[in-house]
Amino acid sequence: MGKITGFLEHKRLKEAAEAPQKRLKNWREFVLHLTDDESKQQAARCMDCGIPFCNNGCPVNNIIPDWNDLVYRQEWKRALDVLHSTNNFPEFTGRICPAPCEAACTLNINSDAVGIKSIEHAIIDKGWAEGWVLPQVPTRKTGKKVAVVGSGPAGMACAQQLARAGHAVTLFEKSDRIGGLLRYGIPDFKLEKTQIDRRISQMEAEGVEFEPSTYIGQPGDAGSDGLTVRTPASLMDEFDAVVMSGGSETPRDLPVPGRELDGVYYAMDFLRQQNKAVAGDRLTNQTLAKGKHVVVIGGGDTGSDCVGTSNRHGAASVTQFELMPQPPESENKEMTWPYWPAKLRTSSSHEEGCERDWAVTTKSLEGADGKVKKLIGARVEWFKDDATGQMKMREVEGSEFEIKADLVLLAMGFVSPTAHVLDSFGVERDARGNVRANTDDYRTSVDGLFAAGDMRRGQSLVVWAIREGRQCARSVDEYLMGASDLPR
Repeated sequence: MGKITGFLEHKRLKEAAEAPQKRLKNWREFVLHLTDDESKQQAARCMDCGIPFCNNGCPVNNIIPDWNDLVYRQEWKRALDVLHSTNNFPEFTGRICPAPCEAACTLNINSDAVGIKSIEHAIIDKGWAEGWVLPQVPTRKTGKKVAVVGSGPAGMACAQQLARAGHAVTLFEKSDRIGGLLRYGIPDFKLEKTQIDRRISQMEAEGVEFEPSTYIGQPGDAGSDGLTVRTPASLMDEFDAVVMSGGSETPRDLPVPGRELDGVYYAMDFLRQQNKAVAGDRLTNQTLAKGKHVVVIGGGDTGSDCVGTSNRHGAASVTQFELMPQPPESENKEMTWPYWPAKLRTSSSHEEGCERDWAVTTKSLEGADGKVKKLIGARVEWFKDDATGQMKMREVEGSEFEIKADLVLLAMGFVSPTAHVLDSFGVERDARGNVRANTDDYRTSVDGLFAAGDMRRGQSLVVWAIREGRQCARSVDEYLMGASDLPR
């Protein structure tokens, strides 16, 4: 414990950021990491409590008190080593993780939590700046070959761990660039893609081979046009083990009249186009929000990303609807701690300009000449069904309204992985349509085939994907070698 009275002496410090109107003019990251002195002060707030709930609140079980103490002592390289011992990519989580560790912080019971995420951000950025993040090349090769299908955070973490164990790893990705939804889904103003690129360079030096623009499935499957196609059977024949680590890519649709109108799109299609434009690709017919009245349906992170992107396009207005009721501005900590609380969260994109409304359902979309022009909505109220105990909703009588809508973005989450990919592998599925595999060994119903990340657990956080990728790598290593030295 660096300073016994630190949590009494210092207030939580928020990371500095560019002003909203300034950052709307570019696609760069705008949050600045803490200085060394600021990091030391914030790390001093860690109480080194007897039971550090932050460790369990963090899906990758970061050893948070240890690296807080090392930052307080300004032993940055040791802090980086501790951070990397549980997390392959802290530059991702230090930028885009919602920080469940902070919700679980003991100090959060009656004060402001330790700024764990900001300290993590500072550690990894200093590690890159000082040249401390180096390839970990294996000292021996096992002669075993592993294919990892899907290059998001789960696939990247799994591939990196397996390569460090000495296996020959090939990471397959259907998109033209590696990174999954980190690359094509999260806006550059939240995560610049140089963060992914330098990890790719590190992994290449460690022996990972990358094959982008490669579809794993059957020729003729939807989405396989123009790509190199590899069948699951060919992978199972060529490799000693195969890991399925793709995303949950089937978006939840909005089955209302007018859904077919031009101007109604899935959020990820909209965000992907902008990611490609920022990367320098020339796009034809890119969907732009400039001058349009934008309605985002869905109140989560993806919806927030659509808000920030639309404002940068120069939208005339941006409105975000959420079906669920508005959460409280602050949680009842005595009831929720150390678990993730339901409370009102305002993102940086919301700060840039957005009208938000809750408990709203979309009844229909109306247009002219085949293009959407307005949304017809209504307010709903939620109640508990006495017979089932479940929460249900009903429309509030007389609450129907309409709003201008030239662009409607559906950001209501994802329901399952792509069905034809799972069909081609012949794996069993769970009740939600995900690959059936447990977290003890990550094995599927097919021998030698493993699954991790969103494809196994459903739509989730980057930090959960990294955890599952790491744990799956250990299971694959045990399957191939009989035992494993990889951390779980």
